[in-house]
Amino acid sequence: MRLANRHGRAHIVLEDGFVDVATASAGRFSSRLDDLLTRLEELGEWWGESRATHSVDRVDDPARDAGLGPVVAAPSQIFAVGLNYHEHAREMGLPSPSTPMVFTKFSSSLAGTGSLIPRVSDTVDWESELVVVIGTGGRDLKGEAALEAIAGYCVGQDISDRDLQMAATPPQFSLGKSWPNFTVIGPWLTTRDEISDPQSLGVRCDVSEVTFQNSSTKDMVFSVVEIVEYLSRVVELRSGDLIFTGSHAGEGQGQKPPRFLEVGDEIVTRIDGLGTLYNRVVEPSSK
Repeated sequence: MRLANRHGRAHIVLEDGFVDVATASAGRFSSRLDDLLTRLEELGEWWGESRATHSVDRVDDPARDAGLGPVVAAPSQIFAVGLNYHEHAREMGLPSPSTPMVFTKFSSSLAGTGSLIPRVSDTVDWESELVVVIGTGGRDLKGEAALEAIAGYCVGQDISDRDLQMAATPPQFSLGKSWPNFTVIGPWLTTRDEISDPQSLGVRCDVSEVTFQNSSTKDMVFSVVEIVEYLSRVVELRSGDLIFTGSHAGEGQGQKPPRFLEVGDEIVTRIDGLGTLYNRVVEPSSK
């Protein structure tokens, strides 16, 4: 099942359109996608029994729908894992980490597909990532329990202002990755049962029709389950929390010479089975 936050309301996504969850269920289920993350099994059973009876708001290309917002509107926590691909570590001339390198992004930077990315400096960079969306959550989750705590997955684009990221000594990542629209997620949530193996997904990022990132989650240093286990040892994972699981080789800072985002660039981020994000780079509104 695929669920989108469309015009601020939860919708089931079909190949040719959308079904409003609250309307179709006569109020049985909330209109807020955030509220549904702990009821996905119940929602799936209802949809399986009743899907043929509901009218569809038909569109030519659901991924290009102008009403799509960030999959989760109000996560209490956004985690990100740095240097979590072997190829990316080699690209940066660094060893693969022995412990997950965790930082945070702030929720005011959340955006959906179609959002405009402000070029706030000369070193705004792209990072395509698999994003884990927490469902039931919990503490000290291990193995199967860690997997079952996940509601599903979506495509993520972790935009970074490298100047601000590296302004302090040692570097401090969170602010440089939290300008408006720097945390792009979408185009929808694909529930966990639809993805048999999150460690075998192709991930690709094109910038202005040039492919810069094209790899697979097989190259992760720490798997999805290992990341959930590690985080939940320390913090309580809550419903709606987001985990950016790292980016692979091909970021702008790794090019020779570096290639950062320019006004007018279109960033297209794809993950097998999860969909595609489309975002364009613009001058910041303050200029």
